[in-house]
Amino acid sequence: MLEKLKEIRESHWFSNLTTTIIIGYAIILGFKTSESIEYTLAGWWYYLDLAVTLYFLFELIIKISVDKWEFFKSGWNVFDFVIVVATLIPIDESDFVMVARLLRLFRVLRLFQSRPELKTIIDMLIGAIPSIIDIVILMFIIFYVYGIIGSFLFHDLPSGLWDNLLVSMLTLFRILTFEDWTDVMYEAMEVNPYYWIYFVTFIVITAFVFFNLFVAVIIDEMEKIKDQKTDSVASMVKEEEEKLDRLEKEIQDLKSMLKILVEKESKK
Repeated sequence: MLEKLKEIRESHWFSNLTTTIIIGYAIILGFKTSESIEYTLAGWWYYLDLAVTLYFLFELIIKISVDKWEFFKSGWNVFDFVIVVATLIPIDESDFVMVARLLRLFRVLRLFQSRPELKTIIDMLIGAIPSIIDIVILMFIIFYVYGIIGSFLFHDLPSGLWDNLLVSMLTLFRILTFEDWTDVMYEAMEVNPYYWIYFVTFIVITAFVFFNLFVAVIIDEMEKIKDQKTDSVASMVKEEEEKLDRLEKEIQDLKSMLKILVEKESKK
């Protein structure tokens, strides 16, 4: 029985079925944001939600039956367990109806667990968070310095985009996104034609340098994950080779024992 459950858990059709159900459920959740479509779905939404809940419960039972307590050593598995169990609590008709809706929405996030490729990407992004935080802190310092300078230089401009530090930093974020940033620059250049230096240097530092830093961090994290997978495969290959060596040695020992027994019998 356990072998059959393990076969189901590791099969491609089971993984694809789970993915299909999650995507279909996500599409229906999107349709429910429209009042007219929600009214149409109202008649059979309860049964659809019940069917999806039972399927996720069935999937969870299979995984726990196969993995036992090892199942809870993975953060993704714990997340799945919490979402599935929480959606079994009947809170739709209570004051926590908003919580029930959020839990249904979180079911869509289970797509990360059902697709290993997506989970790898998320793990990569999570691993890159410490480096990304350092880059964001450095970027904030640049914003802060340029915001103070911009507030001093362009405070009297009629647009009011540089009235204080906070507004100046918001304007700098607009420039970073290239949203009509030339209009902001040309307004400042009407006061002094050399003010373009301020805007161009800010864009070069933030939009180009920091963007490449983000890309470099993500690529570095991808390489780490790739190396980990390579090391894991190499370790598995080494273990298999050691097993083969032990098996070969045991076969040689059996041959030697058999030879000795044959010699003893021949002497008799």
